Amino acid sequence: MAIISNAVTIVDAGAFSASLGSLTLIKTITLGSAAANITFVHGASDVVLDSTYPIYKFEFINIHPATDGKSFSVNFRDGGTAYDAPKNTTRFATYHQEDDGESSGDRFGYRAGGDLANGTGIQELSNSTGNANDESSSGEMFLYSPSSTTFVKHFMARASSVHDASASQDHYVAGYCNVTAAIDGVQFTFDSGNIDSGTIKLYGIKDS
Repeated sequence: MAIISNAVTIVDAGAFSASLGSLTLIKTITLGSAAANITFVHGASDVVLDSTYPIYKFEFINIHPATDGKSFSVNFRDGGTAYDAPKNTTRFATYHQEDDGESSGDRFGYRAGGDLANGTGIQELSNSTGNANDESSSGEMFLYSPSSTTFVKHFMARASSVHDASASQDHYVAGYCNVTAAIDGVQFTFDSGNIDSGTIKLYGIKDS
């Protein structure tokens, strides 16, 4: 079988394959007990956040807050000891309650309270996560060229969470660390209270 476009044969005689890049697991952190944060620092505990990979992917899995109704968040370190890199971000989300009482038609759109205008504080990835035994937040975040000293550092995230009002939320966040210094640490927290349990995985992605 052949794939033909505009009378030109593109692929013929059997197999078709495409490289989507290689994904390498760098580090997995699973909490054995509640903690204030989950942190990845370049050069510590086998963590790599340099030019080895052009893209880094974090997967956060069943992140459960110790305190009800808290926002799962991220911040970045730009060479010092504090996680306070200035960030410019945007966020929108959808929402649907279990009893169908309120849905995305009522609660879909841009969330001005969840963005930053060159702010140094934490960036929400999901908000108002419930702390019942079956409630948590899960999702992924991509960080691009964190070791660049020429460009700002872009990141994008998507998360699914259980709101403390028994609702499904779908969150979209994008932005950039507005510094040319390298980003050498990434820290995940709730806006207050501990992370009760959960797993975060860090991967490096290469073109091939």
